[in-house]
Amino acid sequence: MSESPETEVLHTEILVVGWGKAGKTLAGALGRAGRSVTLVERSADMVGGTCINIGCVPTKALVHSAQGRREEDEASAYFRAAVDRRDSLIDRLNEANRAMLEPVDQVRLVVGGTAEFTGPRRVRVTGGPEELEITADSVIINTGAVPRRLDVPGADGPRVHDSTTIQHVDPFPERLAIVGAGPVALEFASMFARFGSEVTLLERGERILRREDEDVAASVRQALEDEGVRVLTGAEPTAIEDDGDSMTVRTGAGDVTADAVLVAVGRVPATAGLGLDAAGIEVGERGEVVVDDLLRARVDGSWAEGVWAVGDVNGGPQQTYVSYDDYRIVLSQLDGSGGRSRADRVAVPTTVFMTPPLGRVGLSETEALEAGRRIEVYAKEVAKIAVMPRPKTLGETHGLVKVVVDADTDLVLGAALHTVDAQELVNLVALAMRTGTTRRQLLDGIWTHPSTTEALNEVLALPRG
Repeated sequence: MSESPETEVLHTEILVVGWGKAGKTLAGALGRAGRSVTLVERSADMVGGTCINIGCVPTKALVHSAQGRREEDEASAYFRAAVDRRDSLIDRLNEANRAMLEPVDQVRLVVGGTAEFTGPRRVRVTGGPEELEITADSVIINTGAVPRRLDVPGADGPRVHDSTTIQHVDPFPERLAIVGAGPVALEFASMFARFGSEVTLLERGERILRREDEDVAASVRQALEDEGVRVLTGAEPTAIEDDGDSMTVRTGAGDVTADAVLVAVGRVPATAGLGLDAAGIEVGERGEVVVDDLLRARVDGSWAEGVWAVGDVNGGPQQTYVSYDDYRIVLSQLDGSGGRSRADRVAVPTTVFMTPPLGRVGLSETEALEAGRRIEVYAKEVAKIAVMPRPKTLGETHGLVKVVVDADTDLVLGAALHTVDAQELVNLVALAMRTGTTRRQLLDGIWTHPSTTEALNEVLALPRG
């Protein structure tokens, strides 16, 4: 029997719990500036954070591979080759993330141990190669989020997957049932349909994308159905059964038979087991660390100096680029430059990486009307936009380009962009919103050809009748 390691008592200026985007970037910047930093990451499989290991990067690599599959490519073998390419990419990114921090003398990396708070700015690290009692001048909580569990009988079965385990599903499912219809569910539905699965998407509500306008949701649904995805609405699961040969998802809208089930019903902040109570750190209804606009945690009823929560764990938008902005907000406090806050965020874009992707920024038509705005709506189906041949050259003409404009100022209030290259076009529209660029200026813009941006030269010419 191996002996337990002796507990080391350590004081550090900056303690970062979790190797996510904001935390690792803060650790590197502060360490290079001469501050002593200790970064604790529970899992060696999560070096670099969610994005590069199980989130943004690996899933988009799989999306790209799925788009390249030909009809004659055998589904299972093609999927396995795509997973191998995904894994090789992640291995390289893991190495790159270690190389960013390991050479920094002032940064100590503790990988494989679990951190638990034992008091304000004090944690115990156990269960790994090192056991530590750490005190710190400043603490940054960066533990991310985990998939939300489905609370029905059978949801813990071996062939029921979350967004992490489905990336290595084996055997490849000829039939896949997906519970949920949010961004993660839509991405995997589109991806696995292109890999060759018969996909059924189970949405408990009356339609998918309930926060989008009906015409946008209809455009997305049409693209999915044309890929072969069956969309079943009003289908809240009541049980998942596995008889060894096949699985049955029982819902109020009928039963669905599958070879594997993906539960994609959102993600929740990863605060369980952190011992936040011992530090007086308050959490919200979803388990998120409660923070103010400077990302300071609320400790014993007051906004704490020296305790921050960054990334998905603070309950904000679950995007890597938002986590990167969290880094900038906290760094501005730690380096004394100040001046950054969550209140500064305007027109933050998002993208659902289905095929074609759906970019979204600002207000929808429904939201603008509910806010009492006088608006004009500019919208056109992608297949009918004459000045934009790029989708036709790529063979993907599904989609809708929709822009909501303030009728009094001609300023853009929001956009839904369901088209190839939406992940790029939405950034341009977001920048226009931040800088006060008008609809007319976008309409009259000189854009490269052929590009998706050219849609603005046509779509923004005449409002919808």
